[in-house]
Amino acid sequence: MRNYFFTLFILLLIFTDSWADDGRPHLVRHGESVRLVVDGRPMLVLGGELSNSAATCTADIDEVLPRMAALGLNTVLVPAQWDLLEPTEGQYDYTLIDRTIIKARETGLKVIFLWFGAWKNSMSCYAPAWVKTDTKRFPRSITASGKPLEIASVFSDQVLEADKRAFCHLMQHIADTDGSHHTVVMVQVENEIGMLEDARDHSSAANKLFEGRVPIELTRYLRANKSVLHEHLRTRFTGKDGTWTEVFGPGLFTDEIFMAYHYACYVNQLAAAARQTYDIPLYVNAAMNSRGRQPGEYPSAGPLAHLKDIWHCGAPLIDILAPDIYDTGFKGWAAQYALPDNPLFIPESRCCVNSGVRALYAIGEHDAMGFSPFAIDQAPAEETQHVTQAYSLLRQLSPLVDRLTGKQAQWGVLFDQEDRERIITDGDLTLTCRHYFTLPWDPRATDGTPWPEGGAVILRLAKDEYLIAGNGVVVTFQTTTEKQQSEAKTLGEDGFADSGAGNSGNQPPASHFKGKRTGIVHVDEVEVDEKGSLHYLRRHNGDQDHQGRHARISVGDYKILHVKLYEY
Repeated sequence: MRNYFFTLFILLLIFTDSWADDGRPHLVRHGESVRLVVDGRPMLVLGGELSNSAATCTADIDEVLPRMAALGLNTVLVPAQWDLLEPTEGQYDYTLIDRTIIKARETGLKVIFLWFGAWKNSMSCYAPAWVKTDTKRFPRSITASGKPLEIASVFSDQVLEADKRAFCHLMQHIADTDGSHHTVVMVQVENEIGMLEDARDHSSAANKLFEGRVPIELTRYLRANKSVLHEHLRTRFTGKDGTWTEVFGPGLFTDEIFMAYHYACYVNQLAAAARQTYDIPLYVNAAMNSRGRQPGEYPSAGPLAHLKDIWHCGAPLIDILAPDIYDTGFKGWAAQYALPDNPLFIPESRCCVNSGVRALYAIGEHDAMGFSPFAIDQAPAEETQHVTQAYSLLRQLSPLVDRLTGKQAQWGVLFDQEDRERIITDGDLTLTCRHYFTLPWDPRATDGTPWPEGGAVILRLAKDEYLIAGNGVVVTFQTTTEKQQSEAKTLGEDGFADSGAGNSGNQPPASHFKGKRTGIVHVDEVEVDEKGSLHYLRRHNGDQDHQGRHARISVGDYKILHVKLYEY
């Protein structure tokens, strides 16, 4: 009887799981990794965001989507604009939404719609005319000096209800037209929310709330999570109840925290209504607080890393806080968002010759859900070719990355002219990874040519067996004891010592070598099929691995190398 009930329980679990997983896009967590799953299969977003006006007429949609598919993208990020969706209040036009979905299906692409609703890059420029012109019904944010802004007030119930109603109509239409196809895999709620010209709204409604007590839900959340709060917030939170100034102290950053909480609560109400309509992953994106700017000089109160705890409290129904990375320091920005409580997804990054290696790095190092250069439809071929080649590698690696999820067997490296080296310790093996131009024989390394970034995904397939997939990198392999005893030597363009040291060769070494060394059995260039099996293309032993000293991929090449090691 016990076995009977156990079997019945297992069958019930299977039935329930199969019923719940109708193929609809959703997120699945494996340890600290999060995967987007569509039609029951994990999906890595190899994306590109269209420029803002690229999908504002059917002719442009018909032209641009096949071109994006030809670049090797599997997903396009496309604005869904409130002013074009609801030009007259209560009357909806889905012509552009439907054409995008249909053309995406024809070209084998997935779609992430970007809701340009009440705010786009802080401003309310995509609100319909009937919202913009009725400032009594739809009030604006106000600066401390009393200046009205083209930013709809987050404190207006009328703004919220109009925005929410339109967004829910969009989500219902996606459910009705795409609920069984799953072309649309995620939706972005608003775009780069934040206050400009001032850190917070100073309207009468905002001032009244700012002078009142901090909501108990927020202070309870911060107290419960105080040990893991972002340092920026932890040092400001007093731990007590009271007004915003009493709880966080005076200043611009308290203004920003106040606005962040209310923006988050607003977005959460949109998310709650949308999920009742069509429950697929939702995220918000952030414009970075770079270059020493203060709140209001950048979009204050957006879903920034230092405000993540405020956003997690106020908007628990948002799955991802996502960075839009345009400034230098790509690795640092990505690291701020690749957190145990926030999977990394990069919906916007500057489209440039470095986009390909940045995508490889983000996915290799941070197990990112996806990557997307902005305005890829307008980028020249010398930039998009890097995206195409990197995405080709990532498409091949996807089954292996999925297989290694949670096993701490993958890394990402990214180098430039200043940041040239990374040491990876993997058990008793040390991988010294460098920019390809650290080698002496490429004249571009020393002729004043600016170094393009080099980067790669590195996967450990088994003990003494690795894949390196990337562009512009060189990797050496040593046992830990060998690395500790190695000496840095300057090499000439022929790969030997740069110049003689005057040593006759009769002098004894300073100390005797101890332990074992790592050698290279072979370096093979390979392809990877959809099942994760390796297919040999050619061998790179000899000059190409410097007679067994390293594995390397030159600048401008995108390759997958299979490295087999041994000890002696």
